Formats: sequence, C-alpha cells, structure tokens
Amino acid sequence: MTPPLRSDARRAQVRRRTQRRRRRSLAALVALVSASVMIVVGAELVTSGGSAGAAPRPTETASPTATASSAAPGDPSPIPTADPSEDPDAAFCDDAVRAAVASGDADEVVRAAGGGEAFRSAVASGAAAECVALDRPEWAWVVVDKQRPIDPIDFAPELAAPSSVYSAVGATMTPTAAAALDELAAAVDAAGQGQVSLFSGYRSYATQVTAHSGLVAQLGQEAAERTSARPGYSEHQLGLAADLVACDGRACGTIYEFGDTAQGRWVAENAWRYGFILRYVEGGTATTGYEPEPWHLRYVGVELATAYAEGGYETYEDFWGLGAAPDYAD
Repeated sequence: MTPPLRSDARRAQVRRRTQRRRRRSLAALVALVSASVMIVVGAELVTSGGSAGAAPRPTETASPTATASSAAPGDPSPIPTADPSEDPDAAFCDDAVRAAVASGDADEVVRAAGGGEAFRSAVASGAAAECVALDRPEWAWVVVDKQRPIDPIDFAPELAAPSSVYSAVGATMTPTAAAALDELAAAVDAAGQGQVSLFSGYRSYATQVTAHSGLVAQLGQEAAERTSARPGYSEHQLGLAADLVACDGRACGTIYEFGDTAQGRWVAENAWRYGFILRYVEGGTATTGYEPEPWHLRYVGVELATAYAEGGYETYEDFWGLGAAPDYAD
C-alpha cells in the first residue's frame, strides 16, 4: 500500500499539473480568438478603406495565407488548409498541372506531372481524378475500347495529312499525330528498312458505320467485331490511329502482311520512340476483344509511349489500371 503522505503529495502534484494545463489551454484559446478577431477586423478595414476613428492604410493588404486560414466572425476555430498528404488529388493537380491542362497541350500536361510514368501512376491510382480524365477525346491519352465509347459520339478532331508519308487514299490524322508519323516513317527509311504508307487514318462516325456494317455482312457480327469496332468505338475516329502497310516506292502490300515485313518488325521495336504504341498485340485479345493487329498504331505521345514500353505493357487498359473490355456492354 502507498504511504499516506506519499499519496497526498501525488494528489497535490496532479492538481498543480492540471491547473497548469488549464491555464495554458485558456491562454491558447484567448490568443486564438484574439488573432482571429484581429484578422477579420483587418480584412474589413482593407475592404472598406478604414473605419470611423481609424485612418485608412492603402498600402497594407491582408495576407492571403492569413485570410485563407482565418475563422469566420464568431467562430474561433481556424479553417484547415489543404494537406497534400491527406488529399492526393490536391498534390497532383497543382498549379503547374492545372495551367498545363488549361493550355490544351497534352505533352505539356504529362511533363508538368513529372513525366510519363508519374502521370500514368497518378491517373491509375485515382490521384489525378480531379483534373485529368481518360474519356475526353481531345486528349492524346484518351481510352476508347468496347466498354468505353467516344463521347460525344460524333466527335471529329482537327485534321492534317502527313507531309511525307504516302497514302493512296489521302488519309489524315490529328496534326500532332501526323507529324509524329512523318518522323517515324523517315526513321524506318533511314534505318534501311524500306518505306511505310498510311493505309487508314481518321475515319468519321459515318465512315465507320459503312466499314463495320460491310464487314459484318461479309463475316458475321462475332467474327467482324474481332477486327472492326462498332461506330463510336473506333480509335480511328479520334484521328490518333494509323494502319500501316509496307511499301517499295509506291508498290505496297496489305495490312495483314505488315507484321512480317522488315518495316513491321522495326516499327514494333521502335514506334514508342515517336509516340506510338502497338494497340492490339498477341496475347492481348482477352483484354481488348480484338485479334492482334501489328499494323495498327495508336498515338499517345512520346512520354507516355516511353512509359508504356519501359513498363512492358501489352494493353492500353492494363497501362491505366482499367478493367478488361473484351465485349460491348450491350
């Protein structure tokens, strides 16, 4: 048993500690209320230019930080500011990223985010949800597959023809993708692998209606839809897809032969250097719903294509951490 004197001493010590804590808490509360009142009054003086009995001070302004964290009149509790560690969206969607998004330059957004892998990771984890979307067709990173249609359904991008890549049908792409294809084709030729031609680029919604229905009539719907997207679900409508064929001058093969040509093999190894990925590869059908198409390139930008290649991804869905899309929702 504790001796009585020792117990009394302990109780006295506890009382003294409790009194000190109360005094400190009261002092802190008084200081907080006083500071809040001073900030609110100061802000009102700045807004009104002064009050009765006080000379206006035009050279003084309220501190943005103080104003943002000050309490409303009558509420002594400070308003908490955003803590990036508690709000991943706030950490990713900073001023630099938001400014890049406002500029409309996809490459600038990825660079502002810290590069392709940093951007991919933030989007896949949901940390970029507040300022980056994967369903906006005007962005080069947009995802379109059998579960994710183009919205709006009749979207049509700005278009341009590649300046040096031959196309028997005058195919076009977005200006950025077309310029990238020119660089890719020049690199194929410079590597001594021959020439490539753009067999098919942008296809409008109406054109895809014709192409898809014709293939369905020829092969049946199930077989046709392993190689042809329904209208509104085709990457070609984005102006970001390129179906290539191998050529010797103006004599060109078919898309089905492309993967076994010198050009096709070089493209498979190096397309990422110019911002393209092979969208439908061997082994990816269970995720994409499409048979392998070594001729079908998809432009995503150099930063993202580099992250795709270095990460060893086989499907664009896996790259973004999305679910498989082997079939249409209906």
